[in-house]
Order: sequence, then structure tokens, then C-alpha cells
Amino acid sequence: MMMSTEAMKALLKERGKLVESYLATCLDGQEMPPRLRESMLYSLQAGGKRLRPVLCLSCAALCGLQPAAVLPFASAIEMVHTYSLIHDDLPAMDDDDLRRGKPSNHKAFDEATAILAGDALLTDAFAHMCRVELPVGQVLRAVAEFARAAGSSGMVGGQEWDMLYTGLPPVGMAELRRMHAMKTGALLRASCVCGALLAGAADDVCERIGRYGAALGVAFQIADDILDVVSDTATLGKPAGSDAAQGKNTYPALVGLDESRRLAREQADAACAALTGFRGPEAEFLRALAGYTITRAA
Repeated sequence: MMMSTEAMKALLKERGKLVESYLATCLDGQEMPPRLRESMLYSLQAGGKRLRPVLCLSCAALCGLQPAAVLPFASAIEMVHTYSLIHDDLPAMDDDDLRRGKPSNHKAFDEATAILAGDALLTDAFAHMCRVELPVGQVLRAVAEFARAAGSSGMVGGQEWDMLYTGLPPVGMAELRRMHAMKTGALLRASCVCGALLAGAADDVCERIGRYGAALGVAFQIADDILDVVSDTATLGKPAGSDAAQGKNTYPALVGLDESRRLAREQADAACAALTGFRGPEAEFLRALAGYTITRAA
């Protein structure tokens, strides 16, 4: 039986609160300059769907592990995501003044503190990943998987492509897919796969869950591209229309809104197809989440 959107949102919110509770105390006991701590917590506690850590929790549960067992690892994923947002907003990158309806970190503090807050969140995250009390081999595989997704062959490399393509004539579909698979999709895919790896899932199960995460990542990115065109700043929590203003290469710029919506639906369907054979509430939650991802931009 398909999980309703309301039930999916309730579980998403419930697991998001678990992550937020962990993040509220994740810096406790660490000696650091007070302004750095304030800057880190400012962005960590700015809200958001907590999608990436929830995917880690849920994929671990899908593979038979209690979500609480991977909470430090999942919350560390959000620390890495938060660092990436702080750095993305910097003047040298996307130069955005707003994030989640509040001044960007470098506007609330200063550029140097924002850079250091991002650096600290990224580095501290890996210490939190190692706090999970699970077999060391499973933890090491998950840490390595996530490090690849966050680094030069994943998110960071995708951001570099994004910067190189900005202001240029539209690139081809292959280049656009590569950029977004690295910049956005790699972290979403890894969040899913790491949950499975921490649960000790078999390689074929991890591969199927990885296909779910990869397709979800594409659908999520296309929906974000559409929202930048059709939504407003108050709804987005960041400047609307900034993609076009900065000359970003996006799906709507390349193929238009209607085709972008079709591609998003195609990828959401592919994500659900990757879960064929998985049963139970966790599988239904993940399927419902894939559908919800694209209804945001309907």
C-alpha cells in the first residue's frame, strides 16, 4: 500500500527532528573561538528538510538497522551539506545574500569566518561519522563512500563545473547531467548507500539503493531548477531567478519547463523502480519521497 503524502511528510519531519537534536549539541565540549562556534551553529540550525541525513537513516532502516544506530553518521552528512551551502553563497562562488530566508553566513558574520566555519563543519563531520558503534569494516566503507561523494570526483568537482559553465552558452545534456550528478546527486546517492553500508547490506542491495539515490538526485536537481524559475524569494528562502541572472546552465534553460517536468517525473519513476522487491513501510516512505520531490515543482 502506497504511503500517503501526509504520512511521508510526518516521518520526514520526525526523522529531521532527530537530526536537529543531534546537531544542537554536536559542538559541545569542543574548544574553539566563540565567533566560529556561533557561525557554525547559525547555519547548522537554519532549518531545511534534512533530506540527506533522513535518507541515510531510512536506507539503514530499509536494510534492517534501527535509525538511531546511524544518527551520528547521518547528522554528519548534514554538517557536510551545510558547509557546502556556506561556501556556495560566498562572493567568489554564487554570491547569494540569502539562505533559507536569513542572511547568508558571510553576511551575518564576515567572509573569512564563513570560510572557516565551512572548513570546520566539513572536517568535524568525519569525526562524528566515526562515533557510530557498528562493525569497523562497515563504518570504514561508509566513510570512504561518503568522502568520494563529497570530494573532487563528486560535489566539489561538480561545483567547479558549475562555475566553469556559468555565463557560457548552454552546454549539452551530457555535460549538464554530469555536472548535476556530481554537484547534487553524488551526496544524495551517498546518503542512501552509506545507510545500507552501515547496516551491512549485501553489495547487490547497496547497488540498487544507489540507483534509487542517483535517480532521486537528478529529480531533485531538476525540481530545484524549475523552482528557481517559477517560485519567489519568500517561498525559496533564497533569491529567486538567480540562475538566469547569473547565466547558470540549468534544465529549464536547456530544454524548457515542460520537458524539465517530464524529465523530473522520469527520474522519480526510475528511483521507485530501483526499489522493486523492497517491501514494508521504509520502502513505501522512500517511494513517496521520490514522488514528493517533483511535486514541489509541478
